[in-house]
Amino acid sequence: MAMPAEAKSRINPIPKTPEVLAEASAHWADHCFSCHANDGSGDTVMGKNLYPPAPDMRLPATQQLTDGELFYIIQNGIRLTGMPAWGSGTSQDEEDSWKLVHFIRHLPEITLEEKKAMEKLNPKSPDDLREEQEEEKFLRGEDGHEAIPEATPEHHHHH
Repeated sequence: MAMPAEAKSRINPIPKTPEVLAEASAHWADHCFSCHANDGSGDTVMGKNLYPPAPDMRLPATQQLTDGELFYIIQNGIRLTGMPAWGSGTSQDEEDSWKLVHFIRHLPEITLEEKKAMEKLNPKSPDDLREEQEEEKFLRGEDGHEAIPEATPEHHHHH
């Protein structure tokens, strides 16, 4: 991959703090999950169907990249793959990308608790939202059966 030498050697200017990791984890769950999965495995329908498939980012191929290389990929994407460029040139974008670099480094140690917390932040399909609402109604003791109107018998006209 063509990457400027100065990109590889860039140092992450954002300190790795629990707050930064929490922010990056939420950002990942919302924006990166659909292709990369919460744990970075790439084990999602979209991730597996990309060409080439989304990599397992917990593995050395990703983890051995420099922070600068990871940042460059997030900002500029990878040509001829499904990885788009996310950088818009704003300092906020750059800061978010550097935070994501810390999160990518954390993926090999991600815990079940962290993954569960991220699931709540994943984008929801209309079906997911409907299912969640039905579960909440059920848990509140609202029996959904009354909501369904009685089926009216069809009128048959004989000529």
